[in-house]
Amino acid sequence: MRKESPPLSSSSPGGGPPIGKLIGSCFEKKPLFLTLLAITFLMLAWNLPPYYQSLLSSSACSAIAAASNTTSLPLRAADTSSMPLKQQKLSSGAPKPDPNKRVFQSYGNAAALFVQMGAYRGGPKTFAVVGLASKPIHVYGRPWFKCEWISSNGSSIRALAYKMLPDWGYGRVYTVVVVNCTFPVNPNHDNSGGKLTVNAYYGENPRKFEKFTALEEAPGSYNESKFHPPYKYDYLYCGSSLYGNLSASRIKEWMAYHAWFFGPKSHFVFHDAGGVSPEARAVLEPWVQAGRVTVQDIKGQAEFDGYYYNQFLVVNDCLHKYRYAANWTFYFDVDEYIYLPRGNTLESVLNEFSDYTQFTIEQNPMSSALCLNDSTQHYSRQWGFEKLLFRDSRTGLRRDRKYAIQAKQAYATGVHMSENVAGKTLHKTEDKIRYYHYHNSITVPGEVCRELVPMSAKNNVTMYNNLPYVVDDNMKKLADTIKEFERKTIGDVQLPRPGHISIPRHT
Repeated sequence: MRKESPPLSSSSPGGGPPIGKLIGSCFEKKPLFLTLLAITFLMLAWNLPPYYQSLLSSSACSAIAAASNTTSLPLRAADTSSMPLKQQKLSSGAPKPDPNKRVFQSYGNAAALFVQMGAYRGGPKTFAVVGLASKPIHVYGRPWFKCEWISSNGSSIRALAYKMLPDWGYGRVYTVVVVNCTFPVNPNHDNSGGKLTVNAYYGENPRKFEKFTALEEAPGSYNESKFHPPYKYDYLYCGSSLYGNLSASRIKEWMAYHAWFFGPKSHFVFHDAGGVSPEARAVLEPWVQAGRVTVQDIKGQAEFDGYYYNQFLVVNDCLHKYRYAANWTFYFDVDEYIYLPRGNTLESVLNEFSDYTQFTIEQNPMSSALCLNDSTQHYSRQWGFEKLLFRDSRTGLRRDRKYAIQAKQAYATGVHMSENVAGKTLHKTEDKIRYYHYHNSITVPGEVCRELVPMSAKNNVTMYNNLPYVVDDNMKKLADTIKEFERKTIGDVQLPRPGHISIPRHT
């Protein structure tokens, strides 16, 4: 049996508490104080840089050990059999970890769940959010999205989202995602303003998601009339990503030709992914000042590894940003020239195609090296399409196509056509509209005539790199008209003349 110690009979002077109670109180408070001090010291060491942590680790451990030894003294002196069962289990130590239980520790992220480029109204009740997402997540997982409109007056409305992957599987680390948010009613019907938020879910688990604000509308900014004709432009050009060392001369010619071709009620949107040099920008600037061209800087896309400078992302952003800007939106490249054969006019052709949401355009592939050895011609003064006259004459091949679309009826789009449209698509258009493709000519510095062909080739087939070519001078016949149009529209735009280039002769 444990014996009780005799009580202390002495009291403190002045009628204070007995000395025994003071000693007991200090004995009880000292372990708690040391424990708090040790925890505080440990937290400070945790937040210091690694170098100081290593210096302080031994002292921190010593402090913890001292505190532990101090607080355990009463337990060793006492009979643990009288302790509650829970405390007895704790005093015996924590269970040892299972050595066969493996831990998988992750660090960082391989790719972002969603990278937003833009978000736009697609009509009174619908929105489109355009961006990139981790391709493995969408190929092997089941990510999904949910939209919510939070009004400035405090009310909200939710809608499930429909996602589209319009890059045909060409994505790399990132794939293009267009998120469509369609609500049962116009969420901003009272024009009080608000914001569109999106929940991006990693998988089927609804608890793991990222929430972000995709779009905001200020009070009074909603304009119903913009979703109905007449639209600002008849024709809009959405260009793919411009990259590489582009020739300012070729850009100058392309722009003048298509400004003439599409007429005054047209607009051109270029996307600079590093290819618009100061020289190329200089030849576009007069058209920018005239309100005919917009150049968007998209060089930031290089951080996200997608297909060909994320051109699928770019064309989808352009589709939705300018969805109600024009009657028809055209998609093709800056080494391609739209052409109307047999005296057709663009207005008559598009009126004929008006029942279709989109139509595709077949190419006339041209050589970007061959020119006639004509001593009467000053090729250094001529434009590219004025002297590159040799067309690939093979038939029966499936060639690449570009397209035009009535954007208001498209939900997502691609580089060569859209698979996400409401309405019909027309492919048999060769007799009405075509395009000349001067492949690789856009990056040739200086003179593009790199091989001269005898004049006899005008009426014969020329074999070059095992391919048959015939002379096609349809574009050459338009050169003087285009040059005069450019001069009258923006004045004389001069370029430095290229240096002398030796031209080998083709036999």
